[in-house]
Amino acid sequence: NQVLEMFDHAYSNYMEHAYPADELMPLTCRGRVRGQEPSRGDVDDALGKFSLTLIDTLDTLVVLNKTKEFEEAVKKVIKDVNLDNDIVVSVFETNIRVLGGLLGGHSVAIMLKEKGEYMQWYNGELLHMAKELGYKLLPAFNTTSGLPYPRVNLKFGVRHPEARTGTETDTCTACAGTLILEFAALSRFTGTSIFEEYARKALDFIWEKRQRSSNLVGVTINIHTGDWVRKDSGVGAGIDSYYEYLLKAYVLLGDDSFLERFNTHYDAIMRYISQPPLLLDVHIHKPMLNARTWMDSLLAFFPGLQVLKGDIRPAIETHEMLYQVIKKHNFLPEAFTTDFRVHWAQHPLRPEFAESTYFLYKATGDPYYLEVGKTLIENLNKYARVPCGFAAMKDVRTGSHEDRMDSFFLAEMFKYLYLLFADKEDMIFDIEDYIFTTEAHLLPLWLSTTNQTISKKNTSTEYTELDDSNFDWTCPNTQILFPNDPMFAQSIREPLKNVVDKSCPRGISRVEESLGSGPKPPLRARDFMASNPEHLEILKKMGVSLIHLKDGRVQLVQHAVQAASSLDAEDGLRFMQEMIELSSQQQKEQQLPPRAVQIVSHPFFGRVVLTAGPAQFGMDLSKHKAGTRGFVATIKPYNGCSEITNPEAVKEKIALMQRGQCMFAEKARNIQKAGAIGGIVIDDNEGSSSDTAPLFQMAGDGKNTDDITIPMLFLFNKEGNIILDAIREYEAVEVLLSDKAKDRATIFKGKMIPNYIIDSNLEMENVDQKSSENDSHKPNSEEAPSEAQDAGAVSEEPEGGGESSAVGDPEPLSSASTDPAGVPMADQDPHTSAPAEAAAPEPACTPGDSQPQEQNTQTEASSKAHWDSKVQPMESILADWNEDIEAFEMMEKDEL
Repeated sequence: NQVLEMFDHAYSNYMEHAYPADELMPLTCRGRVRGQEPSRGDVDDALGKFSLTLIDTLDTLVVLNKTKEFEEAVKKVIKDVNLDNDIVVSVFETNIRVLGGLLGGHSVAIMLKEKGEYMQWYNGELLHMAKELGYKLLPAFNTTSGLPYPRVNLKFGVRHPEARTGTETDTCTACAGTLILEFAALSRFTGTSIFEEYARKALDFIWEKRQRSSNLVGVTINIHTGDWVRKDSGVGAGIDSYYEYLLKAYVLLGDDSFLERFNTHYDAIMRYISQPPLLLDVHIHKPMLNARTWMDSLLAFFPGLQVLKGDIRPAIETHEMLYQVIKKHNFLPEAFTTDFRVHWAQHPLRPEFAESTYFLYKATGDPYYLEVGKTLIENLNKYARVPCGFAAMKDVRTGSHEDRMDSFFLAEMFKYLYLLFADKEDMIFDIEDYIFTTEAHLLPLWLSTTNQTISKKNTSTEYTELDDSNFDWTCPNTQILFPNDPMFAQSIREPLKNVVDKSCPRGISRVEESLGSGPKPPLRARDFMASNPEHLEILKKMGVSLIHLKDGRVQLVQHAVQAASSLDAEDGLRFMQEMIELSSQQQKEQQLPPRAVQIVSHPFFGRVVLTAGPAQFGMDLSKHKAGTRGFVATIKPYNGCSEITNPEAVKEKIALMQRGQCMFAEKARNIQKAGAIGGIVIDDNEGSSSDTAPLFQMAGDGKNTDDITIPMLFLFNKEGNIILDAIREYEAVEVLLSDKAKDRATIFKGKMIPNYIIDSNLEMENVDQKSSENDSHKPNSEEAPSEAQDAGAVSEEPEGGGESSAVGDPEPLSSASTDPAGVPMADQDPHTSAPAEAAAPEPACTPGDSQPQEQNTQTEASSKAHWDSKVQPMESILADWNEDIEAFEMMEKDEL
C-alpha cells in the first residue's frame, strides 16, 4: 500500500503538472520540454517530445493493478503522441524507454483483452506505433559494421541535410548491444524480420571485436572501423546492459549462441573484474591491471543478473556491499571509491539496486531483503519526496535536490518495489510468464516460438570451452538450489556487514616501500626549495627540470630518459609522486564542502533543499550542527555594497542580496552591521544553475575576516529564484542554512508542528521520531568536494565583475608546480609517470566522504595520480607507457 501511494503521488503529479511533456520537474512543478529548458547535454537525448514518462509507465500501471488508469493512459498515448518530430534522440534511450514501453504496453494490453474485462476495444494500436518507431530508428544502422549511430533524427534520419546528426564515429557497447530484446520482440509481434536481423548483426559485430585473449569488451567502439576507443572494461556504465541482453536474449528467443557468448564473457568477468565484494574496471588487453579505483552505481544491476544466471554467492556479496554504502549515504552515489567514499555525489533515483533486491528475495526467500526494500522506501519518502513528486538528489551528502524526475523512476523503481512485497494473489497475471527488459518492460516468453525467421545456429562463431560447472545452473529452479533457507544468504552476508565502516587495508605505496628498505630518496618533496642550488642539482640528476612561470610559480617536469641512470629515474618518479600527493593534500585543506539552504516554511516544510556554495569566512556551519534558521528579507541596496537602508526589515533575518560590484566580505559586513543573522548571495548571471555549473566558493577580501561571525552562502541564479518566487507567493519564507539538509523531525524539534503536516498523506514517517545522524555521513574537513576543486575560491572584484581564482589553470605538460613560498602544485604528465588510475594502490580509508573528482579546466593539480605498489624497472615503465597512453588519456576524460 505504501508503494502504491508513492506511485500515485509521482504519477498524478506528472499527469497534472507535466503531461504531455516528456518528464516532470518536481521542484518547479512543471514539465520538461526539450529546447525550453537549459540543455543538460547528452541526458536530454532521451527526450523526444513523445510523452516519454507516460509511455515508459504503461506496463507499470498493470503490474500495480491499476487497469482503469492503464486503459486511460493507452488512449492518451494513441490520441496525443506524435513520433514524427524533427528532433535528435538517443537510439539507445529511445529503444529501451519508448519502443520498449510501447511493446510492454501492447503485451499487457492483449493479456487484459484475453481476460475479457478490460481493453476490449484494443486493436494493436500500440504495436502499430512501435512498428512506426522501429522504422524511424533503422536509418541509424546504415554503417558498414552494422553498429548503429548513437543518435537519429526522428523525422529526417541520419544522413539527411536537415538531420543534424550522423557525424559521430563512436558509440558505447551498451548502446549498440542493448537492442535485441525490443527489436526481436517487434519482429516476432509483427512478422517483420528486419528489426531482429539488424539487432543481431550489431551483437555479432561486438562479439567478433571482443579482446580475444581476455574475452572482454571495451566501453566505446568506433562504429565504422570496429576499433575500441575506450579500452577499459567493467559491468557498469557503458557496458552493463550488453551482458544483460545476451543472457535475456537466450531466455526470450531460445538461441543457444547467446548463452554461449554470455558464459564466455561471464567467465572473464569473474576472473578479472570481480574482486568480491567489489567489481572493478580493468583494461581489456591487460585484464590484471585495474583501470580505476572507483565504481559507478549502474553496476548495482549485476547481482540481479547473477541471480538469473544462478551464481548466487557473489550476488549476495556485492548486493550487501552496496547496501552498506546506501546505509551510510541514504542513497547510492553515482560513483564511489573502493573505500566507499563519495566520488560523484548525485543520485537520480536509479532503480538498479531495487531490481537486484527483488531478484535476490525471489531466489533466497530471505526476509532480510524485505527489510532492505523498506529502507529504500523510507529513504525515498524522507529525503526525495517533494510536493510535486520525487526529486533526484543533487548531492547525497547535503541532501540537496535536483529538478528532475526521470521516466525510469516510474517505469522501474515502483515496479520492483511492488513486486518485492506483493503476494501472488496481489497480481492479476503471472509475472513469471514475462521477462524484464533493461527498462523493466514486460515481454512475453511465448515470443520464442512465434514468427521465427532467424537461423538459431551461428556456425561461423567460435566459443571458448569453459570448465565451469556453475554454467549448468543458468536459469535455475530456485526451489532446488535455495530451498528458502534464510541462513544460506545470511552466512554469506555476515562477513560483509561492517565492510564500509571498517578501516580498509591499503597497499604499500612506492614511496612507503622505498622507506622500508634500500637507500633513502635523495630528496623529499616536503624538503624541496626552488632556491636551493643543491636541490636543483639533485633534480637534474633525476631527470626533473624546473621551469619558471610568468606568475611567479615554478613548474617541475620529469623526462625519465634525461635521468643519469634508471635508478635515478625511479627516484625522480617517486619525487614527482610525492609532489603530486603533497599538492593534493594541501589543495584539499583549502577547500570547503557544499552547504544546504532548506526552505522550512509553509508549504515546503523542509522538502525543498538547494545546493549552496560556502564562504571561506564567517560562521563555519559544519561546527554548528543546528545551522542558522530565520525568515529571509531582501536588502536595500540589493547589491549590499553600501550601508543597508532598510535595517528594520533585515534585523534578526537572513538577508538576500545580489552578487556583484563589491567584495563578498564587504556585503557580509554591511548586513551584519544591519542586524542580519545570515546572508545569501544570489548570482546575477541569468540562468546559472548548480545543475550545470561547478560549486562556487566565496573567498575573503585578502584582509582579516574574523570580524564576520554570521554564515554566508551562495546560490546560483536558478536556485535563488526559487526563494524569490516563494517570497512573491507566500511573503513570509523561512529557511535553514546548514552543512547538510535536516529531516523534518529535526527541523521541528521543540516547535509546534502544524496538524496538516502530521495528518498529511505526503508524510510517510513519524515527524516526532528523532533523526539518527550518521557521523560518517558528514563531510570531513580534510576532504574536498569536486565542485570546490573545479571552481576554486572566488572573490568579487569592485566595478569589474572580475573574479580571482585560488586555483590556477593547468599546465600543458604534466608537472609539479610550486610557488616561491614553497607551496607545491602538481599536474600529471605522460613524461612523469605510469598511468594514473590503473596503477594506483588502494586508497586508505579515512572518516567522512571523499568528494567527486570531476575534472575542470581550472584544476591546477591532479589528485587522481597514484602509483603501483611495486617498483617496476625503468625499461618496463617506458615500454608499458607507449602501449597504454591512449587508454589512459581517455580515462582522464572519463564521464559516467
